[in-house]
Amino acid sequence: MDICSPSSFPTPDACYAAIQARDTRFDGRFFTGVTSTGIYCRPVCPARLPKRENCTFWPSAAAAEQAGFRACLRCRPEAAPGTPAAQGSAATVSRALRLIGEGALDTGSVCQLADRLGLGERQVRRLFNMHLGANPEAVAATRRLLLANQLLRDTNLPVADIAFASGFSSLRRFNDAFAKRYGEPPTAIRRAARKKGHGATNKDNALPFDLRLRLGFRPPFDWQMILDYFEMRAIPGVEAIDGNRYRRTVRLNDAHAFIEAEPDKSRDILWVRVMSNRPFALADLVMRLRRLFDLDAQPQAIGAHFSDDPLIGPLVKQRPGLRIPGA
Repeated sequence: MDICSPSSFPTPDACYAAIQARDTRFDGRFFTGVTSTGIYCRPVCPARLPKRENCTFWPSAAAAEQAGFRACLRCRPEAAPGTPAAQGSAATVSRALRLIGEGALDTGSVCQLADRLGLGERQVRRLFNMHLGANPEAVAATRRLLLANQLLRDTNLPVADIAFASGFSSLRRFNDAFAKRYGEPPTAIRRAARKKGHGATNKDNALPFDLRLRLGFRPPFDWQMILDYFEMRAIPGVEAIDGNRYRRTVRLNDAHAFIEAEPDKSRDILWVRVMSNRPFALADLVMRLRRLFDLDAQPQAIGAHFSDDPLIGPLVKQRPGLRIPGA
């Protein structure tokens, strides 16, 4: 999710031009709500272009869902690139989003989040409504439900494990929130996905908790550079490069897991397989993975910024899509 001040949010005409061109520069900067279908999409959605009069534009997935739109099953809003660096009040919202992404509102309150930001609760709510069009609770709830939706469609994990992994404190709360948002229980979503041929991405489950996450990025993405960077610095027994895959062990609080990452061959998605002997909340891991592979970078904006620099400009042009691992 990109953070823009209200004055810098793209105009409706610019938004429509972006979805016409499926412009990857705008992926994560806004979401399109289509009134004729009740669906909201990313600017890069491969579905047929909706009519201009049927389009509304929202600064966040949470704002679109608060307005009554449902997530598109083709472009998968949960895979949209995240928040790049920002300045001013937008930087505060960016930091708050990262804390929410790490699970700050799964166990804490908005008041506690505001304390961590050094602001009052009322100020935090005002900034969220100004920049994202939704309150912090709605943003956190949307993040949890979108992750749960992905796991229901892409894995064979038990529903109880999905509830916990998505950040819900109990299965009852998960079922209630899901039914309230989508109008049907989680099991109905899973049955529908099975009928359409979707299912578990890992049939050779090595451990009880075994799934694949889809993490979006803005192209270009120099994956080979990432692999070369980590291979030169690999910690024996912790991480390794295996062909086109990056593998390592991770520890989050009292959870231990093993991950494998490799990019999709045709789409702007990094697939990350996560394996553990028991379920654990995935929010913190997802945020760490996005930082590890610098998935929220805007390479085209970076290239444009350095294009006139006599030293860096030629280097950026020669190697587009460079990232800063761990940024």
